[in-house]
Amino acid sequence: MATKFQRILVGVDDSADALLAFKYALHQAKRDDAALYIVSVLEKDQMNVYQALDDDFVHGERQTLETHLQDYRQQAEAAGITQVHTLVAEGNPGETIIQDVIPHVQPDLLIIGSEAKQGVRRHFGSQAAYMAKYSPISVLVIR
Repeated sequence: MATKFQRILVGVDDSADALLAFKYALHQAKRDDAALYIVSVLEKDQMNVYQALDDDFVHGERQTLETHLQDYRQQAEAAGITQVHTLVAEGNPGETIIQDVIPHVQPDLLIIGSEAKQGVRRHFGSQAAYMAKYSPISVLVIR
Protein backbone atom coordinates (compact mmCIF):
# COMPACT_ATOMS: atom_id res chain seq x y z
CA MET A 1 0.00 0.00 0.00
CA ALA A 2 1.39 3.39 -1.01
CA THR A 3 1.83 6.14 1.56
CA LYS A 4 -0.63 8.98 1.21
CA PHE A 5 0.64 12.40 2.28
CA GLN A 6 -1.62 15.17 3.53
CA ARG A 7 0.76 18.17 3.66
CA ILE A 8 3.68 18.44 1.26
CA LEU A 9 6.41 21.08 1.58
CA VAL A 10 8.58 21.84 -1.44
CA GLY A 11 11.61 24.12 -1.45
CA VAL A 12 12.19 26.19 -4.59
CA ASP A 13 15.10 28.36 -5.74
CA ASP A 14 14.87 28.12 -9.56
CA SER A 15 17.74 25.63 -9.85
CA ALA A 16 17.12 22.83 -12.31
CA ASP A 17 16.86 20.31 -9.47
CA ALA A 18 14.43 22.51 -7.51
CA LEU A 19 12.24 22.84 -10.61
CA LEU A 20 12.21 19.05 -10.90
CA ALA A 21 11.35 18.84 -7.20
CA PHE A 22 8.46 21.27 -7.75
CA LYS A 23 7.12 19.18 -10.65
CA TYR A 24 7.35 16.04 -8.54
CA ALA A 25 5.60 17.82 -5.65
CA LEU A 26 2.78 18.81 -8.02
CA HIS A 27 2.38 15.19 -9.08
CA GLN A 28 2.47 13.90 -5.50
CA ALA A 29 0.05 16.54 -4.16
CA LYS A 30 -2.38 15.88 -7.00
CA ARG A 31 -2.17 12.10 -6.48
CA ASP A 32 -2.71 12.36 -2.74
CA ASP A 33 -5.12 15.32 -2.81
CA ALA A 34 -2.65 16.93 -0.41
CA ALA A 35 -2.09 20.54 0.59
CA LEU A 36 1.03 21.94 -1.09
CA TYR A 37 3.30 24.41 0.70
CA ILE A 38 5.87 26.15 -1.51
CA VAL A 39 8.79 27.79 0.31
CA SER A 40 11.68 29.92 -0.85
CA VAL A 41 14.38 31.18 1.50
CA LEU A 42 15.89 34.65 1.29
CA GLU A 43 19.58 34.10 1.99
CA LYS A 44 20.98 37.19 3.67
CA ASP A 45 24.49 35.69 3.71
CA GLN A 46 24.55 36.06 -0.09
CA MET A 47 24.15 39.83 0.28
CA ASN A 48 27.03 42.15 0.99
CA VAL A 49 27.00 43.87 4.38
CA TYR A 50 25.52 47.09 2.99
CA GLN A 51 22.67 45.25 1.28
CA ALA A 52 21.90 43.19 4.39
CA LEU A 53 21.72 46.33 6.52
CA ASP A 54 19.52 48.17 4.02
CA ASP A 55 15.91 47.42 4.95
CA ASP A 56 14.70 48.72 1.59
CA PHE A 57 17.01 46.33 -0.27
CA VAL A 58 15.98 43.34 1.87
CA HIS A 59 12.31 44.28 1.53
CA GLY A 60 12.73 44.52 -2.25
CA GLU A 61 14.38 41.11 -2.41
CA ARG A 62 11.60 39.63 -0.29
CA GLN A 63 8.94 41.23 -2.52
CA THR A 64 10.65 39.74 -5.58
CA LEU A 65 10.56 36.27 -4.00
CA GLU A 66 6.92 36.66 -2.97
CA THR A 67 5.97 37.71 -6.50
CA HIS A 68 7.91 34.80 -7.96
CA LEU A 69 6.20 32.36 -5.59
CA GLN A 70 2.86 33.50 -7.01
CA ASP A 71 3.97 32.04 -10.36
CA TYR A 72 4.54 28.71 -8.63
CA ARG A 73 1.12 29.03 -6.95
CA GLN A 74 -0.55 29.61 -10.32
CA GLN A 75 1.17 26.55 -11.80
CA ALA A 76 -0.01 24.43 -8.87
CA GLU A 77 -3.57 25.69 -9.13
CA ALA A 78 -3.53 25.12 -12.90
CA ALA A 79 -2.44 21.53 -12.19
CA GLY A 80 -5.61 21.09 -10.12
CA ILE A 81 -4.19 21.37 -6.61
CA THR A 82 -6.82 23.07 -4.47
CA GLN A 83 -4.83 23.81 -1.31
CA VAL A 84 -1.74 25.85 -2.24
CA HIS A 85 0.23 27.99 0.20
CA THR A 86 3.39 30.04 -0.34
CA LEU A 87 5.93 31.16 2.19
CA VAL A 88 9.13 33.23 2.17
CA ALA A 89 11.55 32.57 5.01
CA GLU A 90 14.89 34.23 5.77
CA GLY A 91 18.21 32.66 6.70
CA ASN A 92 20.29 29.64 5.81
CA PRO A 93 17.99 27.46 3.65
CA GLY A 94 18.65 24.09 5.32
CA GLU A 95 18.53 25.35 8.87
CA THR A 96 15.58 27.65 8.26
CA ILE A 97 13.46 24.96 6.64
CA ILE A 98 14.26 22.39 9.36
CA GLN A 99 14.11 24.67 12.40
CA ASP A 100 11.43 27.20 11.41
CA VAL A 101 9.35 26.19 8.41
CA ILE A 102 8.68 22.53 9.23
CA PRO A 103 7.51 23.26 12.81
CA HIS A 104 5.27 26.05 11.47
CA VAL A 105 3.77 24.19 8.50
CA GLN A 106 3.83 20.67 10.01
CA PRO A 107 4.12 18.81 6.68
CA ASP A 108 4.53 15.06 6.45
CA LEU A 109 6.87 15.19 3.42
CA LEU A 110 9.64 17.57 2.33
CA ILE A 111 10.63 17.55 -1.35
CA ILE A 112 13.84 19.34 -2.35
CA GLY A 113 16.34 19.47 -5.21
CA SER A 114 19.80 18.03 -4.69
CA GLU A 115 21.70 21.17 -5.73
CA ALA A 116 21.21 24.86 -5.03
CA LYS A 117 20.99 27.50 -7.74
CA GLN A 118 24.16 29.37 -6.88
CA GLY A 119 27.00 29.89 -4.49
CA VAL A 120 29.63 27.62 -3.00
CA ARG A 121 26.99 25.37 -1.43
CA ARG A 122 25.88 24.34 -4.91
CA HIS A 123 29.04 22.26 -5.31
CA PHE A 124 28.84 20.55 -1.96
CA GLY A 125 25.12 19.79 -1.81
CA SER A 126 25.25 20.68 1.86
CA GLN A 127 21.72 22.08 2.08
CA ALA A 128 20.04 18.91 0.77
CA ALA A 129 22.33 16.73 2.89
CA TYR A 130 21.64 18.82 5.98
CA MET A 131 17.86 18.63 5.49
CA ALA A 132 17.93 14.89 4.80
CA LYS A 133 19.98 14.30 7.94
CA TYR A 134 18.16 16.56 10.40
CA SER A 135 14.58 16.64 9.15
CA PRO A 136 11.99 15.22 11.55
CA ILE A 137 9.89 14.14 8.54
CA SER A 138 10.47 12.14 5.37
CA VAL A 139 12.62 13.90 2.77
CA LEU A 140 12.62 13.22 -0.95
CA VAL A 141 15.72 14.59 -2.72
CA ILE A 142 15.27 15.02 -6.47
CA ARG A 143 18.05 15.09 -9.08
